[in-house]
Amino acid sequence: MRKDPKVLIEHVLESIELIEEYLRGVSKEEFLRSREKQDAVIRRLEVIGEAVKHIPAEIKERHTEIPWRRVAGMRDVLIHAYFSVDLELLWKTATEDVLELKKKMQRVKEELEKRETGS
Repeated sequence: MRKDPKVLIEHVLESIELIEEYLRGVSKEEFLRSREKQDAVIRRLEVIGEAVKHIPAEIKERHTEIPWRRVAGMRDVLIHAYFSVDLELLWKTATEDVLELKKKMQRVKEELEKRETGS
């Protein structure tokens, strides 16, 4: 069964918002010491990666500004290397890369909504 791309994008955006919430007011040092924060961020990155894998190719082709493979690949790296996660990379991903992805995914969502309404 093919999943609705808007729902998948909502999963991505919701996960990004949760990452932002988890890290609000948290310093890098606090994050590096908090397994709970790390686990929460890892879980949300897994959700993002899984959702991105199911976004239709035609959407990915229209939005080449998003590194789809890299986003989906992060999930695989986290799942398969859980016991040796690079925490510095995880912090950078959660505090920098995810914010950039949020902006781009919001544009994809807006485009889908416009196509749906015909405007």
